Amino acid sequence: MSVDDIETVMQIETLVYPFPWTVGNFNDCLKSGYYACVLDDDHHIVAYAVMSMAAGEAHVLNICVHPAQRGKGLGRALLHMLEDVAKSNQVDMMLLEVRASNKVAISLYESMGFNELGCRENYYPDHHGREDALVMARQLI
Repeated sequence: MSVDDIETVMQIETLVYPFPWTVGNFNDCLKSGYYACVLDDDHHIVAYAVMSMAAGEAHVLNICVHPAQRGKGLGRALLHMLEDVAKSNQVDMMLLEVRASNKVAISLYESMGFNELGCRENYYPDHHGREDALVMARQLI
């Protein structure tokens, strides 16, 4: 992902998430050197992911697939890419948070070996207040 991709990434972000990241969030991640990638189909961005790495841990911060492209394995492909990058950086464990209500994402993460570590209460903004996040992790090495 480059700064030039952020406009298109934001279009997908605001389409998918009721409380999307901001342009500033993506710019800050790029400036901080976080791993950020996009998947494109015929030069059109269809999915993206952002991950930080430090102290032997990788934290998946954002992973998103355009709604019209879901069901094609792109989320799984992104996670495999993130895993490969993490392993090449000698990362031992991948972590992520997911909305407790996001059963599709939870199922994907579980199918890829992620296990629930705990719950962050009231982590995500919600139209009715706040929603819990499940903390999930996968040992890589």
